[in-house]
Amino acid sequence: MNNLKASLLAVTVFACAAAQGQVLQRELGDYDLQLGTTPTRSMAQGLVQPSQSGTFQGGLDLTHDSGWYLGQWSPSMGIARDSQLELDSYSGFKRPFNNRFGYEMGLIRYSHPGFSANDSNEYYAGLTLLDSRFGAAFSQAPGRTDSTLLMSLALAPVKMNVSMKYANHALDDAVSYDDVRSVRMFNDWSLNLSRPWAGIDLNLSYSGSSLSGSQCVAYSGHNGYCEDYVMFKAERSLF
Repeated sequence: MNNLKASLLAVTVFACAAAQGQVLQRELGDYDLQLGTTPTRSMAQGLVQPSQSGTFQGGLDLTHDSGWYLGQWSPSMGIARDSQLELDSYSGFKRPFNNRFGYEMGLIRYSHPGFSANDSNEYYAGLTLLDSRFGAAFSQAPGRTDSTLLMSLALAPVKMNVSMKYANHALDDAVSYDDVRSVRMFNDWSLNLSRPWAGIDLNLSYSGSSLSGSQCVAYSGHNGYCEDYVMFKAERSLF
């Protein structure tokens, strides 16, 4: 069965590669089918996304008019040297109402054929209320559990988007530091402010965690840095 899945995804990869990486979309009765070499769906208001880690990757997504959807994505086909086949299979339900309210819930399974000890599950839910978005995810991976909350607000009067993320990470085995102390649980968070101005996209971000100093040896959260970090970006398209 695993070989069959790998073969199906391989067909998807090469078919989409022939289309220069573009997503191929077809309507099949009440279903909408998409094939692509990049993920065609993000979940829980963007909080959960199939990963991209390999040179050879691809997948498919099938959506019913009622809101049910399922799909499978392979971020790594295991073709390149020292790479491992990974299959991300997901299923969920997404329902919008009048573009003012909507909700979503589902499950994604990260599997590694032949290496089942590395498999993990992630449960997610999302909510849209007017121009605001909220998301939540809970994942169970070997050696740890992670819980994440997302809130994204569109402040129309000042033309600014505010996005906040908070997560809790619990490790099965404590990580030692300073020889006599250890960390088994920690939190991290991030704040992002973005606003267009005179054709320039302004972005200010901040991230931090409950760990500092020598404790950072245990950090394995969402942020790129363990301790407080601030970054400002200004981007403008030339074309």
